[in-house]
Amino acid sequence: MLLFVLAAVAVIVAVRWVAARTGLPAAALLPLIGIAYALLPGPNIELDPDLVLMVVLPPLLYSAALDSSLLDIRRNLRIVVSLSVLLVLLTGVLVGIGFHLFVAGATLAAGIAVGAAVAPPDPVAALAVGRRVNLPPKMVTIIQGEGLLNDATALTMLSVAVAAAVGGEFSFPGAVAKFLLAAVGGIAVGAAVAWLVRLARPLTTDPLMSNAISLATPFVAYLLGEELHVSGVLAVVIAGLIVGHQTPQLGSGAARLQTSAVWRLVDFLLEGFVFLLIGQQLPEVVKGLRQYETSTIVIAVAVSVGVVLLLRPAWLVLTQSLPRSLHTRLGGVSEQDDSDEPGSARQIARADRNAQRLSPREVTALSWSGTRGVISLAAIFTLPLTTRSGAPFPDRDLLLFCTFVVVLVTLVGQGLTFAPLVRRLGLRANETDQARVRNEARSAAVEAALARLDEVAAEDPDSGVAVNTTRTQLLARLARYRGRLDLLEQSESSEIPTSPQYETALQVRRTAIDAQREELVRWRDSGRLPDEELRVLERELDHEELLLPKRTSS
Repeated sequence: MLLFVLAAVAVIVAVRWVAARTGLPAAALLPLIGIAYALLPGPNIELDPDLVLMVVLPPLLYSAALDSSLLDIRRNLRIVVSLSVLLVLLTGVLVGIGFHLFVAGATLAAGIAVGAAVAPPDPVAALAVGRRVNLPPKMVTIIQGEGLLNDATALTMLSVAVAAAVGGEFSFPGAVAKFLLAAVGGIAVGAAVAWLVRLARPLTTDPLMSNAISLATPFVAYLLGEELHVSGVLAVVIAGLIVGHQTPQLGSGAARLQTSAVWRLVDFLLEGFVFLLIGQQLPEVVKGLRQYETSTIVIAVAVSVGVVLLLRPAWLVLTQSLPRSLHTRLGGVSEQDDSDEPGSARQIARADRNAQRLSPREVTALSWSGTRGVISLAAIFTLPLTTRSGAPFPDRDLLLFCTFVVVLVTLVGQGLTFAPLVRRLGLRANETDQARVRNEARSAAVEAALARLDEVAAEDPDSGVAVNTTRTQLLARLARYRGRLDLLEQSESSEIPTSPQYETALQVRRTAIDAQREELVRWRDSGRLPDEELRVLERELDHEELLLPKRTSS
């Protein structure tokens, strides 16, 4: 087992290296490698759905929620809810109806079960590609928000369908009540866990303790939700969104830096193992297909893949074609409120509607971003082997195969073609605007610091020397930011303009840091500086280097 884990890590690192140099998404390459391994003789790892849902899913969702923007998701909430709740429910129902009508012997409940499994997109592949091609922030927010919330909808729907298939009973009011209870309870549990984290953070000034709490939080939220029979998945997401929103006000800078690094490593390894695991399920999902006729398999796969690929663009076009008056009423703003004053309800609502509206190019890109992943496979593997009467669960092997094909088609097919599509559509974040906002915020922060220094100097006359030294440093920084802003204001391109003076200044600062680091190593090698002290001084230089802008941004 240890050898297998080490080999998997080696493959993940190698694929990441290849992906960085070819532009191909690692999320699409790893399942293909998993399939190739599964076809070789020798041991294989079968997917344990409980392990995925309890150990893998919570940290991945929590990490994604920490990196998401609660305000941006709220700003695009109607689109996010439309995709993560309504579209997921409609996908599950239509796949179920298709199975019931066209697949011989299939029941509606079994069809809805596979529909619920394939309904929620896994945004990992789409987001990885989207960030590499600099997808606009609005698109990233929608894809992130959808991926965070749709799993709770799908898993609740799946449990209702399985209960109907196993027991032969189904109550629509009961299903709706169960869904609402799971959603409301999950939100409440997530908010409660986030509140507990907020209470605990000030007590843990040690970065290691803070990281331990951060790593434990998603599992606490998930287990508490499941114990209370509400949505543990939604509890994890809500806790992550709230904690992520409050993180700038909690804990120390050292803790935040370390937590961010830890979660990046967790994401990298877990996502890699997950995508390898998907490909290795091929033998398991095909072994029970001999009992089905080829035509039945083809029809079942066509229904599953067809609904998944065609319904998403149709739904996006339909919802974006709603009359503007309906959007106004949905926004909750009265027509009598005709105030156009800055900050008025009408102006806020108008900005909100503009944020919610999607252009045809954005609709096209979102239509192709619905890649499915391991959650779909884990969900379908939770299907019981038998019903309450002891009979085999209807068409279980066929449902497994259909889910696997949907995951493979979307993950590999859409994953490999998403970047070329985005480039062809010309969807790209305005880097100049992003850099302008960053530098305006930096300038405002420095000006606030200068104002606070004046207060300190007035309250404590003895702090004059320290205040003047700090003020000089801040004024030099403010001059750099304002100079950068002037350059950005003059730019007519969406790409960040380059300034020879700015680039030279950055190169000089990097050269100075490198020289200091080399000198410290020479002191260590000559025996004049212990290794422990070297690591302390090296961390200081690392933090100083971290403050420098990346070479590709500003």
